Amino acid sequence: MKLKLPEGEFKAYLFDCDGTIADSMPQHYLAWKTVLLEWNCEFPEELFYEWGGMPVAKILSSLNERHGLCMPLDDLLRRKEEIFYSNLPLMKPVPEVLEHIEARHGEIPFAVVSGSTYDSVLASLTALNLADRFEAFVCAGDYKQGKPHPEPFLLAAEKLGVAPEHCLVFEDAQLGIDAATAAGMASVRIAAPWERAAALEQDVAEAVGNG
Repeated sequence: MKLKLPEGEFKAYLFDCDGTIADSMPQHYLAWKTVLLEWNCEFPEELFYEWGGMPVAKILSSLNERHGLCMPLDDLLRRKEEIFYSNLPLMKPVPEVLEHIEARHGEIPFAVVSGSTYDSVLASLTALNLADRFEAFVCAGDYKQGKPHPEPFLLAAEKLGVAPEHCLVFEDAQLGIDAATAAGMASVRIAAPWERAAALEQDVAEAVGNG
């Protein structure tokens, strides 16, 4: 499944991490479901993907407010990350994004702009042998207002020394696409896991039909 990039001469690429570079969203969701189970806290998968790019602390506080709960922030986030880390050996990159990382690495600077913690992002990228590809990281705690506010992407552009209009954002979540647009940046949307699977099935069916 190829990515069709917007037209333009971009001087920097800004990448979300989970679901964009790393095919990690299913593993994050499993970790959330596991730690929320003892609180009988529902977190529908559709809502999980809708909140993609939201800082992890904000997700938990939003769930507390949504369900009238008082789940302990630090304890649950620590345990959620521990479960996620235990599954890192199973992680794979998103192939169509990896293609563009490999093609432009060394030509233009890259940054990661994520709602996850720096430790989580670094662990994912290290597991994929990609941590050394990026010149800058903007993660949870680095900004006051998360996606869909443009602050995270504008901060990344500033760190790279590239004007926002010359940056291309790779994102899988609508919150991130909205943030990129608000920052004055072009963007390309990465398909969700089930969308990539459906596209692959269609490609196989077409290949068989043409065979």
